[in-house]
Amino acid sequence: MSEPRLDAHGIATSVATGETTAVQIAEAALDRIAAAAALNAVVTINPAQTLANADAVDRRRASGETMPLAGVPIVVKDNIWVGGWRVTQGSRMFADFVAPQDAIAVERLRKAGAVVVGIGATSEFACKGITTSPLFGPTRHPLKEDLTPGGSSGGPAAAVSAGLVPLAIGTDAGGSIRRPPAHVGVVGFKPSYGAIPYGPGFGEPASGVSVIGPIATSVADIVLAFESMAGLDPRDPDSAVIAIDDGELDGLRVAYSPRLGMDVAVDQIVENGVASAVERLTAAGFQIVRRDPVWPTGASEEAIMPLQHAGLAALYGQSFRHDPTIFDPDIARQIEHGLSRTGLEVATASLASAAIANAFAAFLCDVDLLLTPTVPCVAWPLDQPGPTTIGGKTAGPRGHAVFTPFVNHARLPAISIPCGSDPGGLPFGLQLIAGRGRDRRLLKAARRIEMILAT
Repeated sequence: MSEPRLDAHGIATSVATGETTAVQIAEAALDRIAAAAALNAVVTINPAQTLANADAVDRRRASGETMPLAGVPIVVKDNIWVGGWRVTQGSRMFADFVAPQDAIAVERLRKAGAVVVGIGATSEFACKGITTSPLFGPTRHPLKEDLTPGGSSGGPAAAVSAGLVPLAIGTDAGGSIRRPPAHVGVVGFKPSYGAIPYGPGFGEPASGVSVIGPIATSVADIVLAFESMAGLDPRDPDSAVIAIDDGELDGLRVAYSPRLGMDVAVDQIVENGVASAVERLTAAGFQIVRRDPVWPTGASEEAIMPLQHAGLAALYGQSFRHDPTIFDPDIARQIEHGLSRTGLEVATASLASAAIANAFAAFLCDVDLLLTPTVPCVAWPLDQPGPTTIGGKTAGPRGHAVFTPFVNHARLPAISIPCGSDPGGLPFGLQLIAGRGRDRRLLKAARRIEMILAT
């Protein structure tokens, strides 16, 4: 039996029809992961567990069970619980932690027939814009090994881009499911807050904004994974039912904002590439207007970052006081900042988050879909927290992240799809944003846009 094409739909069909088996698919994925060890995208494997789970899928299929993800190998980010597996958050504090149970999202993927073949690298506590950690070191860009794939879901994104697996799941508290996929040329979907249940799992530093979502090579596979994970669960009080939305795309009100209404730097190659994609969509029949959101005075990532710092301090401040050297130096600084924040400063950041959410919601009352760049630049050297310059201007450590965090604080769905590359072949992405709860309509639009941009 030959291995089918490496996408989730193709694998699930091949396993369901008996063309191949889940065990064969899992063995091939483990071989690919071993051959790509230098990429450092997958930091933990458990072959015995993987093959036992794959065999269970084969037995379920033989008994007549229908599974939408039958035998599909997946990588799970190293901050999402997979029962019986080592899951570390990239931290020395959790170097020997074995998850006592699956996160709900993992549980649902397994029920759909997916097989976990590895744990994907993350920055420590998923709180950094590149993927490197004290435990595992840096994850490399699959197209150019001296560059970073970004973060914090760099391991899952690199694993999909390198063809190790067709599907991965990550977390996104400020862009981590969208920026790394944009940098490595795959698709990443951040659902509405609550659409996919969160936990059981670790304490979340960015509580109230972080979500779990899929990374894949196509929107079709994103949809397959989303439908397997989404839906209310009483174990997560923030989980929500996302209504079916099969509204027609004809007449969709689409806005294009090249800088998301902010004074931010964008590399010319990215600006031109995204503008060209918008022109192609217009030529294909989309009615697109140039329109920017209007943000409250003082709105910036700096204004809301105290929430993450305070969250880290609440979770890990005691350990930091005992021994700050166990942490990634960048994470240690964030914890230190969090410990120094006053209650007034944290409350002010919370109010800033709410004001951003209200402004975004008001904007999306007038349009159905907003198009922006996902990232303002292509990938940068592995040993730098961010590019030194963007758009010809000196860039701060978070200059690469300007287009994504506000979406989290507004709790909106957003997807990044590939839309171009620089002369060296380094990709960048187009971000599509919709109103909260409009996940399915967003995915429907993304599928059409993906097809247009692929021709």
